Amino acid sequence: MTVIRARKLRRMSTPPERKLWSILYGLRQQGYHFRRQHQIGPYYADFACVKAGLVVEADGVTHTQEAEIAYDHARTAVLSKHGFRVLRFWNNPEGVFESIVQALRDVLLLTPTPVPYPSEGGGRSRQRKRRTGLAELAARMGDHP
Repeated sequence: MTVIRARKLRRMSTPPERKLWSILYGLRQQGYHFRRQHQIGPYYADFACVKAGLVVEADGVTHTQEAEIAYDHARTAVLSKHGFRVLRFWNNPEGVFESIVQALRDVLLLTPTPVPYPSEGGGRSRQRKRRTGLAELAARMGDHP
C-alpha cells in the first residue's frame, strides 16, 4: 500500500514540487541522493536524503492556515525523532539551492552517482576474462588436487 501511495503522490506533484525536484536531482552528482515521497513513520516526506538525514518540504498556500501549521509542527517533530532535519520552502524558489547546499555542508561528502547512470546502459563495458574452455578447467584441476 505504501508504494502505491508514494507513486500516486509523485504523479500528482505540484509545479513547485517539480521545480524543487529538478534542483535536488541535480545534487546526485555530488552524492546526495534524494527520494521523492519517501515514507518516514506515518508520513511521506516530499523529498528525503536518507544518508544526509535531511527532509525538504515544499509548502504552499494551504500551509498558512492554523490547522495546517499545527499539523506541520507535529509532522516535523516525528521526522526529527527519526533523525531528520526538516527544511520547508514556500512557492518562492529564490535562494532554495543555496539553502539546501548550506544544510548539506555539514554532511560528509557521499559517493557520487556515475554519469551516465548505469540504469541507462552507459558507462564502461564490462571486461570478461577469456577462457579456453575445458582445457583451462583441466589445467586448473591439475594444479589443485
